Amino acid sequence: MTKQRSGGLGPQNSTAYRLKKEYLGRGAVTVCGILIILLTLSIGIFLLVKGTGTFTKYHHSVWEFLFSADWSPMDRADQGGGTVGAAIYICGTFLTCGLALLIAAPFSLAAAVFMTEISPKTGSRLFQPAVEIFVGIPSVVYGWIGLTVLVPFIRDVFGAKMGGFSVLAAGIVLAVMIFPTITTVSADAIRSVPWDYRNAAYGMGSTRWQVIYHIVFPAARPGIFTGIILGLSRAVGEALAVAMVIGKTRAFPANLLSPTNNLTAAIAADMGNSADGGEHNLALWSMALLLFSFSMLFIFIIHRISRKGRDRDKA
Repeated sequence: MTKQRSGGLGPQNSTAYRLKKEYLGRGAVTVCGILIILLTLSIGIFLLVKGTGTFTKYHHSVWEFLFSADWSPMDRADQGGGTVGAAIYICGTFLTCGLALLIAAPFSLAAAVFMTEISPKTGSRLFQPAVEIFVGIPSVVYGWIGLTVLVPFIRDVFGAKMGGFSVLAAGIVLAVMIFPTITTVSADAIRSVPWDYRNAAYGMGSTRWQVIYHIVFPAARPGIFTGIILGLSRAVGEALAVAMVIGKTRAFPANLLSPTNNLTAAIAADMGNSADGGEHNLALWSMALLLFSFSMLFIFIIHRISRKGRDRDKA
C-alpha cells in the first residue's frame, strides 16, 4: 500500500519539478533579455545626450557637422567658436567600408557555395573551421600585418606617394576581417534551402550551376543579404586595424592610393586627449552617435530582410 502511494506521488513530484525548472529558466531568460534591452537603451540615451551637445551647447548645425570639411574644434572645456565639420571622416568611413564590401562579398559568396554545393564534406570538415578561425584573430594582428606587409607592397607595386598608407590598404584589411562573417552566414543560409528545390530542378534537366544561380541563390537571398550587412556593420565599427594603415590625414582622398581618415580612427586617436565637455570632446561624441545610428540602421535593415523572407516562405 505504501509503495503504491509513493509510486503515485512520484510522477506528480516529477512534473512539479519540471515545471519549476521551466519557470526558473524562463524567468532567467526573461531577466537577461530585459537587461540587454535596458543596456542598449542606456547606451543609446547616453550617446544621444553626449552627442547632441555639439548642437545644443555649442550651437553648431547638423549640416556643418555632416557636410563641412573644416574640422578645428576648441580643446578647452566651455570654450567654443571652433568648427566641427566631419565630412572627411564620414567620407573615409564610406569609402573604406564600401571598398571592403566590394572585395569581400564575391569571395565570401564563392567560398560559401564551395562549402555547401561543390564540396560539402571538405567544406564542413576543413574549409569552414579554417574560415571561422579568422573571426577570433584580434584586430591588432590584422592591422600589424597590413602595416608591415600590405602597406610596403602597395608602396612598391603601385608607387603610392604616402608610403602605401591609403584607402586601398584599409579596404583590403577590412575585407579580410569581414570575409569570415559574410562567408559563414551565407553558408548557413544556403544550407537552409530545402533539398527538394534542388532535386526538382535537377529533375527538369538543370545543371548544377543553373540550380545554384536560379534556385539556391534566390531562396537564400535574405540570409545572404543579412551576412553582407553584418559584415558591413563590422567594417563600420572597426577602429584599430584601419587606423594603422589608412594614414590618418585630414583630407579627402584623391584616389584609392591616397591616405585619409575615418570616424572610428578619429575617435580612438583623439578622445583621450580632449577635455570632458569641451567642444572637441562633444564633437567626438557626435561621431560616436553617428556610428551608433549606422548600427541601428543596419539592424533595422536585417530585420526587414528577415521578415520579407519569412513572409515569402509563408506565401
